[in-house]
Amino acid sequence: MNNKTITFDRFVRWILGGLLALGILLIINYLSNVLLPFFIAWLLAYLLYPIVCFVQYRLHVPGRALSIIVALLFVIGVISLLLFLIIPPMIEQFEKLGELITQHLHATTKIHNFPAAVSNWAVENKEEIERFFKNKEVSDAIRQAMPKVFAVISQTANIILSVIASLITLLYMFFILLDYETLASGFIKIFPKKNRPFWRSLIDDVEHELNSYVRGQSLVALCIGILFCIGFTLIGFPMAIGMGIMIGLMSLIPYVHSLALIPIVFLSLLKAVDTGQNFWLILFSALAVFAIIQVITDMVLTPKIMGKAMGLNPAILLLSLSVWGALLGFIGLIVALPLTTLLIAYYQRYITKEDK
Repeated sequence: MNNKTITFDRFVRWILGGLLALGILLIINYLSNVLLPFFIAWLLAYLLYPIVCFVQYRLHVPGRALSIIVALLFVIGVISLLLFLIIPPMIEQFEKLGELITQHLHATTKIHNFPAAVSNWAVENKEEIERFFKNKEVSDAIRQAMPKVFAVISQTANIILSVIASLITLLYMFFILLDYETLASGFIKIFPKKNRPFWRSLIDDVEHELNSYVRGQSLVALCIGILFCIGFTLIGFPMAIGMGIMIGLMSLIPYVHSLALIPIVFLSLLKAVDTGQNFWLILFSALAVFAIIQVITDMVLTPKIMGKAMGLNPAILLLSLSVWGALLGFIGLIVALPLTTLLIAYYQRYITKEDK
Protein backbone atom coordinates (compact mmCIF):
# COMPACT_ATOMS: atom_id res chain seq x y z
CA MET A 1 0.00 0.00 0.00
CA ASN A 2 1.39 3.37 -1.02
CA ASN A 3 1.90 5.84 1.81
CA LYS A 4 1.07 9.41 0.82
CA THR A 5 3.25 12.13 2.24
CA ILE A 6 1.29 14.63 4.31
CA THR A 7 2.38 17.98 2.90
CA PHE A 8 1.54 21.40 4.31
CA ASP A 9 -0.73 22.08 1.33
CA ARG A 10 -2.66 18.84 1.88
CA PHE A 11 -2.90 19.54 5.61
CA VAL A 12 -4.37 23.00 4.92
CA ARG A 13 -6.89 21.48 2.50
CA TRP A 14 -7.97 18.99 5.18
CA ILE A 15 -8.41 21.81 7.71
CA LEU A 16 -10.41 23.88 5.23
CA GLY A 17 -12.52 20.85 4.30
CA GLY A 18 -13.24 20.17 7.96
CA LEU A 19 -14.17 23.81 8.58
CA LEU A 20 -16.40 23.76 5.49
CA ALA A 21 -18.17 20.60 6.73
CA LEU A 22 -18.59 22.16 10.19
CA GLY A 23 -19.97 25.35 8.64
CA ILE A 24 -22.46 23.35 6.56
CA LEU A 25 -23.62 21.47 9.66
CA LEU A 26 -24.07 24.75 11.57
CA ILE A 27 -26.05 26.26 8.70
CA ILE A 28 -28.25 23.16 8.46
CA ASN A 29 -28.83 23.31 12.22
CA TYR A 30 -29.72 27.02 12.02
CA LEU A 31 -32.11 26.42 9.12
CA SER A 32 -33.47 23.15 10.51
CA ASN A 33 -37.05 24.46 10.86
CA VAL A 34 -37.02 25.49 7.20
CA LEU A 35 -35.21 22.43 5.86
CA LEU A 36 -37.14 19.82 7.89
CA PRO A 37 -40.30 19.92 5.69
CA PHE A 38 -38.11 19.49 2.60
CA PHE A 39 -36.24 16.48 4.01
CA ILE A 40 -39.50 14.88 5.17
CA ALA A 41 -40.97 15.53 1.71
CA TRP A 42 -37.96 13.85 0.09
CA LEU A 43 -38.36 10.81 2.33
CA LEU A 44 -42.08 10.59 1.54
CA ALA A 45 -41.33 10.98 -2.17
CA TYR A 46 -38.76 8.18 -1.91
CA LEU A 47 -41.34 5.88 -0.30
CA LEU A 48 -44.12 6.84 -2.72
CA TYR A 49 -42.02 6.73 -5.90
CA PRO A 50 -42.44 2.95 -6.56
CA ILE A 51 -46.24 3.31 -6.31
CA VAL A 52 -46.19 6.30 -8.67
CA CYS A 53 -44.10 4.32 -11.18
CA PHE A 54 -46.48 1.34 -10.92
CA VAL A 55 -49.49 3.59 -11.53
CA GLN A 56 -47.85 5.40 -14.44
CA TYR A 57 -46.13 2.53 -16.26
CA ARG A 58 -48.09 -0.59 -15.26
CA LEU A 59 -51.59 0.88 -15.04
CA HIS A 60 -50.82 3.24 -17.95
CA VAL A 61 -52.18 6.35 -16.27
CA PRO A 62 -51.23 9.27 -18.55
CA GLY A 63 -48.85 11.84 -17.12
CA ARG A 64 -46.71 11.94 -14.00
CA ALA A 65 -48.90 14.53 -12.25
CA LEU A 66 -52.06 12.41 -12.60
CA SER A 67 -50.12 9.32 -11.50
CA ILE A 68 -48.99 11.13 -8.33
CA ILE A 69 -52.58 12.12 -7.56
CA VAL A 70 -53.83 8.55 -8.10
CA ALA A 71 -51.03 7.14 -5.92
CA LEU A 72 -51.78 9.67 -3.16
CA LEU A 73 -55.49 8.83 -3.29
CA PHE A 74 -54.65 5.13 -3.03
CA VAL A 75 -52.36 5.65 -0.02
CA ILE A 76 -54.88 7.95 1.66
CA GLY A 77 -57.60 5.37 1.04
CA VAL A 78 -55.56 2.58 2.62
CA ILE A 79 -54.67 4.74 5.64
CA SER A 80 -58.32 5.82 6.01
CA LEU A 81 -59.45 2.20 5.92
CA LEU A 82 -56.96 1.23 8.62
CA LEU A 83 -58.00 4.21 10.76
CA PHE A 84 -61.66 3.25 10.25
CA LEU A 85 -60.84 -0.21 11.63
CA ILE A 86 -59.09 1.31 14.67
CA ILE A 87 -60.53 4.69 15.70
CA PRO A 88 -64.35 4.24 15.63
CA PRO A 89 -64.27 0.97 17.64
CA MET A 90 -61.88 2.58 20.14
CA ILE A 91 -64.12 5.65 20.50
CA GLU A 92 -67.09 3.33 21.00
CA GLN A 93 -65.21 1.41 23.69
CA PHE A 94 -64.26 4.59 25.56
CA GLU A 95 -67.82 5.91 25.33
CA LYS A 96 -69.00 2.62 26.76
CA LEU A 97 -66.44 2.96 29.57
CA GLY A 98 -67.75 6.47 30.31
CA GLU A 99 -71.33 5.19 30.46
CA LEU A 100 -70.35 2.38 32.81
CA ILE A 101 -68.49 4.80 35.10
CA THR A 102 -71.48 7.18 35.08
CA GLN A 103 -73.84 4.33 35.95
CA HIS A 104 -71.53 3.30 38.78
CA LEU A 105 -71.48 6.86 40.16
CA HIS A 106 -75.28 7.09 39.94
CA ALA A 107 -75.62 3.81 41.81
CA THR A 108 -73.16 4.75 44.57
CA THR A 109 -73.98 8.47 45.06
CA LYS A 110 -77.73 8.30 44.24
CA ILE A 111 -77.29 11.50 42.19
CA HIS A 112 -79.06 11.39 38.81
CA ASN A 113 -78.17 14.88 37.53
CA PHE A 114 -74.54 15.76 38.21
CA PRO A 115 -74.55 19.24 36.54
CA ALA A 116 -77.59 20.31 38.62
CA ALA A 117 -76.02 18.90 41.78
CA VAL A 118 -72.78 20.83 41.13
CA SER A 119 -74.76 24.04 40.47
CA ASN A 120 -76.75 23.66 43.69
CA TRP A 121 -73.58 22.99 45.66
CA ALA A 122 -71.94 26.14 44.23
CA VAL A 123 -74.95 28.27 45.24
CA GLU A 124 -75.08 26.82 48.74
CA ASN A 125 -71.33 27.31 49.31
CA LYS A 126 -70.91 30.64 47.53
CA GLU A 127 -69.30 32.42 50.50
CA GLU A 128 -66.81 29.58 51.15
CA ILE A 129 -65.82 29.55 47.48
CA GLU A 130 -65.22 33.32 47.49
CA ARG A 131 -63.08 33.07 50.61
CA PHE A 132 -61.14 30.24 49.02
CA PHE A 133 -60.22 32.27 45.92
CA LYS A 134 -59.38 35.35 48.00
CA ASN A 135 -56.87 33.31 49.97
CA LYS A 136 -53.31 34.55 49.32
CA GLU A 137 -51.90 31.07 48.69
CA VAL A 138 -54.62 30.32 46.12
CA SER A 139 -54.13 33.66 44.32
CA ASP A 140 -50.36 33.05 44.22
CA ALA A 141 -50.93 29.58 42.80
CA ILE A 142 -53.22 31.06 40.10
CA ARG A 143 -50.58 33.65 39.17
CA GLN A 144 -47.97 30.90 38.91
CA ALA A 145 -50.29 28.82 36.76
CA MET A 146 -50.96 31.60 34.25
CA PRO A 147 -47.61 31.19 32.41
CA LYS A 148 -48.49 27.53 31.96
CA VAL A 149 -51.81 28.55 30.40
CA PHE A 150 -49.95 30.77 27.96
CA ALA A 151 -47.60 27.86 27.28
CA VAL A 152 -50.60 25.73 26.29
CA ILE A 153 -51.77 28.52 23.97
CA SER A 154 -48.28 28.66 22.48
CA GLN A 155 -48.32 24.90 21.94
CA THR A 156 -51.66 25.25 20.16
CA ALA A 157 -50.11 27.84 17.86
CA ASN A 158 -47.22 25.43 17.22
CA ILE A 159 -49.73 22.74 16.25
CA ILE A 160 -51.33 25.12 13.74
CA LEU A 161 -47.90 25.95 12.33
CA SER A 162 -47.17 22.20 12.10
CA VAL A 163 -50.33 21.73 10.03
CA ILE A 164 -49.21 24.53 7.70
CA ALA A 165 -45.73 22.93 7.51
CA SER A 166 -47.29 19.58 6.60
CA LEU A 167 -49.16 21.23 3.73
CA ILE A 168 -45.85 22.72 2.55
CA THR A 169 -44.32 19.25 2.89
CA LEU A 170 -47.00 17.77 0.62
CA LEU A 171 -46.36 20.53 -1.91
CA TYR A 172 -42.61 19.80 -1.80
CA MET A 173 -43.30 16.09 -2.21
CA PHE A 174 -45.51 16.65 -5.26
CA PHE A 175 -42.87 18.71 -7.09
CA ILE A 176 -40.08 16.29 -6.11
CA LEU A 177 -42.05 13.36 -7.54
CA LEU A 178 -42.71 15.29 -10.77
CA ASP A 179 -38.97 15.27 -11.58
CA TYR A 180 -37.76 12.53 -9.23
CA GLU A 181 -35.41 10.87 -11.72
CA THR A 182 -33.81 14.18 -12.73
CA LEU A 183 -33.36 15.32 -9.14
CA ALA A 184 -32.00 11.95 -7.98
CA SER A 185 -29.45 11.73 -10.80
CA GLY A 186 -28.59 15.44 -10.71
CA PHE A 187 -27.84 15.48 -7.00
CA ILE A 188 -24.36 14.07 -7.65
CA LYS A 189 -23.48 17.15 -9.73
CA ILE A 190 -23.13 19.34 -6.64
CA PHE A 191 -19.81 17.56 -5.93
CA PRO A 192 -16.54 18.14 -7.84
CA LYS A 193 -16.05 15.75 -10.77
CA LYS A 194 -13.02 14.03 -9.25
CA ASN A 195 -15.05 13.20 -6.09
CA ARG A 196 -18.22 12.06 -7.85
CA PRO A 197 -17.28 8.35 -8.10
CA PHE A 198 -16.85 8.24 -4.30
CA TRP A 199 -20.18 9.96 -3.63
CA ARG A 200 -21.96 7.94 -6.33
CA SER A 201 -20.91 4.64 -4.78
CA LEU A 202 -21.74 5.93 -1.29
CA ILE A 203 -25.21 7.09 -2.41
CA ASP A 204 -25.80 3.72 -4.10
CA ASP A 205 -24.90 1.99 -0.82
CA VAL A 206 -27.28 4.26 1.12
CA GLU A 207 -30.11 3.58 -1.33
CA HIS A 208 -29.52 -0.17 -1.24
CA GLU A 209 -29.44 -0.29 2.55
CA LEU A 210 -32.46 1.98 2.89
CA ASN A 211 -34.45 -0.24 0.49
CA SER A 212 -33.46 -3.31 2.49
CA TYR A 213 -34.35 -1.60 5.75
CA VAL A 214 -37.80 -0.49 4.57
CA ARG A 215 -38.66 -3.95 3.21
CA GLY A 216 -37.35 -5.75 6.29
CA GLN A 217 -39.00 -3.44 8.84
CA SER A 218 -42.31 -3.60 6.95
CA LEU A 219 -42.22 -7.40 7.10
CA VAL A 220 -41.38 -7.29 10.82
CA ALA A 221 -44.31 -4.90 11.43
CA LEU A 222 -46.66 -7.19 9.47
CA CYS A 223 -45.61 -10.21 11.54
CA ILE A 224 -46.00 -8.25 14.81
CA GLY A 225 -49.50 -7.09 13.80
CA ILE A 226 -50.58 -10.64 12.96
CA LEU A 227 -49.16 -12.01 16.22
CA PHE A 228 -50.99 -9.39 18.30
CA CYS A 229 -54.26 -10.04 16.45
CA ILE A 230 -53.93 -13.75 17.24
CA GLY A 231 -52.76 -13.23 20.84
CA PHE A 232 -55.49 -10.73 21.78
CA THR A 233 -58.15 -12.88 20.11
CA LEU A 234 -57.08 -15.94 22.11
CA ILE A 235 -57.44 -14.12 25.45
CA GLY A 236 -60.70 -12.43 24.41
CA PHE A 237 -59.28 -8.93 24.68
CA PRO A 238 -61.48 -6.00 23.47
CA MET A 239 -60.74 -4.71 19.96
CA ALA A 240 -58.35 -7.58 19.31
CA ILE A 241 -58.09 -7.05 15.53
CA GLY A 242 -58.05 -3.24 15.75
CA MET A 243 -55.35 -3.27 18.43
CA GLY A 244 -53.30 -5.73 16.40
CA ILE A 245 -53.49 -3.52 13.31
CA MET A 246 -52.61 -0.42 15.33
CA ILE A 247 -49.60 -2.06 16.99
CA GLY A 248 -48.45 -3.41 13.61
CA LEU A 249 -48.54 0.11 12.12
CA MET A 250 -46.71 1.53 15.13
CA SER A 251 -44.03 -1.16 14.69
CA LEU A 252 -42.95 0.40 11.39
CA ILE A 253 -40.77 2.53 13.68
CA PRO A 254 -38.84 0.23 16.08
CA TYR A 255 -40.12 0.13 19.67
CA VAL A 256 -42.82 2.77 19.12
CA HIS A 257 -45.45 0.04 19.61
CA SER A 258 -44.63 0.17 23.34
CA LEU A 259 -46.95 3.20 23.47
CA ALA A 260 -49.82 0.76 22.90
CA LEU A 261 -49.56 -0.15 26.60
CA ILE A 262 -51.65 2.96 27.38
CA PRO A 263 -54.82 1.85 25.50
CA ILE A 264 -54.23 -1.70 26.73
CA VAL A 265 -54.66 -0.49 30.33
CA PHE A 266 -57.87 1.39 29.50
CA LEU A 267 -59.34 -1.51 27.53
CA SER A 268 -58.50 -3.87 30.41
CA LEU A 269 -60.38 -1.53 32.75
CA LEU A 270 -63.33 -1.47 30.36
CA LYS A 271 -63.53 -5.24 30.18
CA ALA A 272 -63.27 -5.51 33.96
CA VAL A 273 -66.11 -3.01 34.51
CA ASP A 274 -68.26 -4.53 31.76
CA THR A 275 -67.84 -8.20 32.65
CA GLY A 276 -67.05 -8.04 36.37
CA GLN A 277 -63.80 -9.96 35.89
CA ASN A 278 -60.69 -9.15 37.89
CA PHE A 279 -58.94 -6.12 36.35
CA TRP A 280 -55.45 -7.25 37.29
CA LEU A 281 -56.01 -10.69 35.76
CA ILE A 282 -57.16 -9.14 32.47
CA LEU A 283 -54.26 -6.68 32.43
CA PHE A 284 -51.74 -9.39 33.30
CA SER A 285 -52.97 -11.61 30.45
CA ALA A 286 -52.69 -8.69 27.98
CA LEU A 287 -49.22 -7.79 29.25
CA ALA A 288 -48.20 -11.45 29.01
CA VAL A 289 -49.21 -11.46 25.33
CA PHE A 290 -47.27 -8.21 24.84
CA ALA A 291 -44.17 -9.57 26.58
CA ILE A 292 -44.20 -12.88 24.69
CA ILE A 293 -44.52 -11.15 21.30
CA GLN A 294 -41.80 -8.67 22.29
CA VAL A 295 -39.46 -11.56 23.08
CA ILE A 296 -40.32 -13.22 19.76
CA THR A 297 -39.67 -9.91 17.99
CA ASP A 298 -36.31 -9.27 19.66
CA MET A 299 -35.02 -12.84 19.57
CA VAL A 300 -36.45 -14.17 16.29
CA LEU A 301 -38.15 -11.68 13.95
CA THR A 302 -35.70 -8.78 14.06
CA PRO A 303 -32.50 -10.88 13.94
CA LYS A 304 -33.78 -13.23 11.23
CA ILE A 305 -35.68 -10.83 8.97
CA MET A 306 -33.63 -7.67 9.42
CA GLY A 307 -30.36 -9.57 9.63
CA LYS A 308 -31.07 -11.31 6.34
CA ALA A 309 -32.39 -8.16 4.66
CA MET A 310 -29.42 -6.04 5.68
CA GLY A 311 -26.71 -8.69 5.65
CA LEU A 312 -25.94 -8.46 9.35
CA ASN A 313 -25.23 -11.26 11.79
CA PRO A 314 -27.95 -11.33 14.50
CA ALA A 315 -25.34 -10.72 17.21
CA ILE A 316 -23.98 -7.66 15.36
CA LEU A 317 -27.55 -6.48 14.77
CA LEU A 318 -28.49 -6.64 18.47
CA LEU A 319 -25.18 -4.99 19.41
CA SER A 320 -25.84 -2.15 16.96
CA LEU A 321 -29.27 -1.53 18.48
CA SER A 322 -27.73 -1.35 21.94
CA VAL A 323 -24.83 0.94 20.93
CA TRP A 324 -26.84 3.39 18.81
CA GLY A 325 -29.64 3.40 21.38
CA ALA A 326 -27.14 4.32 24.12
CA LEU A 327 -25.57 7.06 21.95
CA LEU A 328 -28.66 8.67 20.43
CA GLY A 329 -31.54 7.35 22.52
CA PHE A 330 -34.80 6.64 20.72
CA ILE A 331 -33.56 8.14 17.44
CA GLY A 332 -30.60 5.77 17.65
CA LEU A 333 -32.92 2.75 17.67
CA ILE A 334 -34.52 3.99 14.45
CA VAL A 335 -31.29 4.67 12.53
CA ALA A 336 -29.18 1.87 14.08
CA LEU A 337 -29.56 -0.77 11.37
CA PRO A 338 -29.10 1.38 8.23
CA LEU A 339 -26.21 3.33 9.78
CA THR A 340 -24.42 0.17 10.96
CA THR A 341 -24.74 -1.47 7.55
CA LEU A 342 -23.62 1.72 5.82
CA LEU A 343 -20.53 1.99 8.05
CA ILE A 344 -19.64 -1.65 7.39
CA ALA A 345 -20.10 -1.14 3.64
CA TYR A 346 -17.94 1.99 3.73
CA TYR A 347 -15.25 0.19 5.72
CA GLN A 348 -15.19 -2.75 3.29
CA ARG A 349 -15.20 -0.56 0.19
CA TYR A 350 -12.72 2.15 1.14
CA ILE A 351 -10.65 0.87 4.08
CA THR A 352 -10.10 -2.87 3.53
CA LYS A 353 -10.81 -2.61 -0.26
CA GLU A 354 -12.95 -5.77 -0.16
CA ASP A 355 -15.37 -6.47 -3.00
CA LYS A 356 -19.00 -6.53 -1.92
